[in-house]
Amino acid sequence: MNAPTPKPWIAAISPYVPGRSTADDGRKVHKLSSNENPLGTSPAARAAFVAAAASLDRYPDAAAHDLRAAIADKFGLEPARVIHGTGSDELLHLAAGAYAGVGDEVLYVRYGFSVYPIAARRVGAEPVEADDRDYATDVDALLAAVTDRTRVVFVANPNNPTGTYTSRAELARLHGALPADCLLVVDQAYTEYLEPEDDDGALDLARTAANVLVTRTFSKIHGLAAERIGWAYGPAAAMEAMHKIRAPFNVSTAGQAAAVAALGDDDFVRASHDHNLEWRTWFEGEIAALGNAGLRAVPSKANFVLVLFEGALTAETAYKGLMERGYIVRWLPNQGLAHGLRITIGTEAEVRAIAEALREMAGAAA
Repeated sequence: MNAPTPKPWIAAISPYVPGRSTADDGRKVHKLSSNENPLGTSPAARAAFVAAAASLDRYPDAAAHDLRAAIADKFGLEPARVIHGTGSDELLHLAAGAYAGVGDEVLYVRYGFSVYPIAARRVGAEPVEADDRDYATDVDALLAAVTDRTRVVFVANPNNPTGTYTSRAELARLHGALPADCLLVVDQAYTEYLEPEDDDGALDLARTAANVLVTRTFSKIHGLAAERIGWAYGPAAAMEAMHKIRAPFNVSTAGQAAAVAALGDDDFVRASHDHNLEWRTWFEGEIAALGNAGLRAVPSKANFVLVLFEGALTAETAYKGLMERGYIVRWLPNQGLAHGLRITIGTEAEVRAIAEALREMAGAAA
């Protein structure tokens, strides 16, 4: 019997696999698999979310006027060049959908965010993976992979799932060497965890360049992952194209209100940043002390650390051992990282417990 057949590029998609929150036996565990904020949500954002319950019977502002205005005011941008999305994920899909299609190529770095190839295939474009440089973005490799079919280049900075960082100079070099008809998308989901001197300059590029788009999210440092709120900034022509295919009413009323309040809670953002810096630094030091056992931390600028297992203790064994102890982290064999675990920087107690468990398992495997 004949039946509708999905397009071949849809059939080729490997669906996104989110971080788990339960163990194999169904137990609720400490979740360190999705890079969520261990300090929770800004109290101001939570209060704004609750207050919005009075208008559940009305559609949200489709243009997210107040949210876009607040973002523009916070970062010195033009509101008309800000677009809102269902998390930054929707905006990544919109960028690919507006600028790539059948016969085109979408370029990203090996060990990049797994949404990039999905966004490419969803519109019939061919995803192209450039070589990394010790798990980091290699600008020369990206440029070597550019062809006359390249329409979009995705760069996450800091990168997910490796935590690596591309400097302002390297990002500018990449942009300067790209063809004018190629859109550079800088995914800054973790940018708030950087130090001020590590600003990669992407927003500055997007202010003046006709082919640079920056995406951000409220899911990470602002602690609004449940509400799925993202935003992007870029040239007016890109905004016009992306709005044409953006889902209507894509950010809820409560989500918009919470995001506006979150932007104003600098104390919460600062506390989240400082907690992450302290315990990421401590955790990386603990992993360095296990170097003789074959463990290595990829230097991270994000709110997680990618730990590589290059000795007797394997990543799979450590993953299962942590799960048995009540902690779930991210094992990524489907992204070529069967030898690594991406571990969110959680509370002090969680980070200490993970480090102790890895010490025990490394010792037992020796």
